[in-house]
Amino acid sequence: MHHGTEDELDTVGPRLRALRRARGITLADLSATIGVSESTLSRLESGQRRATLELLLPLARTYDVPLDDLVGAPRTGDPRIHLKPIRRFGMVFVPLSRRPGGTQAFKMIIPARPEPLEPTPQTHEGFEWLYVLNGRLRLVTGERDLTLQPGEVAEFDTSLPHWLGSADGGSVELLILFDPQGVRAHLRTGTASET
Repeated sequence: MHHGTEDELDTVGPRLRALRRARGITLADLSATIGVSESTLSRLESGQRRATLELLLPLARTYDVPLDDLVGAPRTGDPRIHLKPIRRFGMVFVPLSRRPGGTQAFKMIIPARPEPLEPTPQTHEGFEWLYVLNGRLRLVTGERDLTLQPGEVAEFDTSLPHWLGSADGGSVELLILFDPQGVRAHLRTGTASET
């Protein structure tokens, strides 16, 4: 193994220990959360055990950090983010966040159609917050059928049947924050002393 790689691997354990302590998590709590024994985690943090993907992936999810941060991967020097659009249900989703698990951010584009679509509500676990950037969004949640204009915001539990589409057949652009665990967005205004 290259000497530089060996040196980088030696820093993984102390980095994991520092991260766990900064979060105020005990080895016992971490062990219970990710299903890895305390002794394995202790050996990993002390450098007596090499990091593997099987150990690092659940740690990255638990700490809510990219895997690169856990292993101290060098930055590439290129600050550009190369977004890869996802096409689903006739819409385009552009991921704006890359963290494993937790809240995910997307830009969603609903293309213009000559005839507006008939709603086909779906359900799934989680909670969604959306902000209309452009166009007129038709949002169906349960019994409600709403039209949102640019600048309007909505949030809803995705276990409720819901559907998003164009209100008038024109294109719609919106930002979406989605949390698979169902955590609601919290809006804070002012300072703590004002509340």
